[in-house]
Amino acid sequence: MKSEAYMFAGVALFFLITDVAYIWFAREPAGIAALTVSFLMSALISFFCAANYRRKGKRPEDRPESRIQERTGALDFFPPHSAYPVLIALGMALLSLGIVYGLWLFLIGLGMTGAGVFGMTFQFAARDD
Repeated sequence: MKSEAYMFAGVALFFLITDVAYIWFAREPAGIAALTVSFLMSALISFFCAANYRRKGKRPEDRPESRIQERTGALDFFPPHSAYPVLIALGMALLSLGIVYGLWLFLIGLGMTGAGVFGMTFQFAARDD
C-alpha cells in the first residue's frame, strides 16, 4: 500500500498545483470547485492507503520473496446484515423531501441520516479482531 499512497499523493499534489494556478489565472468557480474536489478525493485515497500500510504492513504481493499460500485464508472482516443502511436511506429521502416541503422535515431527515451514519460507523468498533 505504500507505493499506492505515494502515487495518489503525487496525483493530489498535481491537482493542488493545478488548482492554485487555476485560482490565480482563471478565477472561475466551477473549475476551482472541480479541481479542489479532485485534490481532496485523491488526498483521501492517499491517506487511506498510507494508514492501511501503517496498520497492516507490507502485503504479500509487495514482497518479491512471498509465496501464493500467504494470501489464502480469511481476507478481512465483512459485516453481517445491518439495519443502518436502511436508516440512512430513509434519512436521505426525508432530507430530499425536506428541501421541498419544509425545514422541519429536513431536520428530521438530518437527524435520521446522522444517527444512521454514526451507528454504521461504530457498529463493529468494539469487536475483537
